[in-house]
Amino acid sequence: MKIGKLPETVLERSVIRQIRHRRNEVLMGPAVGVDCAAVEARDGDVFTFSTDPITGTVHDLGAHCIYVTANDLAASGAEPVGVMLSVLLPPDTEESAVRKIVQDADRVCEGLGIEILGGHTEVTNAVRQILITVTGIGRIRKAELLLPDRAEPGDSIVISKWVGLEATSILAKEREKELLGRFSPELIRTAAGFDRYLSVVEDAEIAKKAGVKLMHDITEGGVFGALWEIGEATGCGLTADVRSIPIRQETVEICEFFDVNPYQIMSSGSMLMIAPDGGRLVRALGERGIHAAVIGRLTEGNDRILTNQGETRYLERPKPDELYRALGESES
Repeated sequence: MKIGKLPETVLERSVIRQIRHRRNEVLMGPAVGVDCAAVEARDGDVFTFSTDPITGTVHDLGAHCIYVTANDLAASGAEPVGVMLSVLLPPDTEESAVRKIVQDADRVCEGLGIEILGGHTEVTNAVRQILITVTGIGRIRKAELLLPDRAEPGDSIVISKWVGLEATSILAKEREKELLGRFSPELIRTAAGFDRYLSVVEDAEIAKKAGVKLMHDITEGGVFGALWEIGEATGCGLTADVRSIPIRQETVEICEFFDVNPYQIMSSGSMLMIAPDGGRLVRALGERGIHAAVIGRLTEGNDRILTNQGETRYLERPKPDELYRALGESES
């Protein structure tokens, strides 16, 4: 396509017509000639906001970008309301690719009950691959907003589902041919299908009802990075048992293949939760078919300690995500 804003005909048929209106509080959404979205507020509500850049190296880009941002909103305790998408396309992008991105994004929005509020689409030679910046908006009653100062020493640390789901799915799709030289097609298909677990919106809804104090979506930097960040946010120390961290065998094997640490790799689909009664939270999630485990607790002081079969070490500051290294090494 030619450099510049998408032609109006392309914008209409491949973007705007793919988006469905589904929330009553959205008063103004995407349309030609409309520069802003409008969302109606209620007394006592606060809005939460999140933004993320997602690049074209990810399969199912449209779906992925919605999951990532909706998860961030859910971590605050808020109900995701809508997203705005800024889509930058290299000149060799086909219109069909644009249409698929928007269709996939709206399909995930439908499943989560949220709406695409608007955004911008442009073809530019400033990017070499598709780049989507997603800005999300969530809504919550002010008294229910989850703030870090609610957490305190003695609270349990809980993780929902399994760490490494996001990176495992990406590697299984991006590096399928290489992996098939070592693993069975069934294992690769299973690993690629981990993207069905990427939403933690339901996890967050259940956790709120079970008395969760704080949540943090485990994304770049993996669970070790998320644990460090939760310590920074709360001002507490922590102790966590590596053996208790839930992880799928497919993730372990694929990370071993690429010689990367599965605890320092992108992990959307897992929510790190702080709760006064971790067992109660695990049971509540389990009743809804969501696997979870208590992996540790917050402590007095600032020490952030990992234990593993009797060995003890201090948690280090977050490092660059291991997924980048896996993709880079496999290309060399």
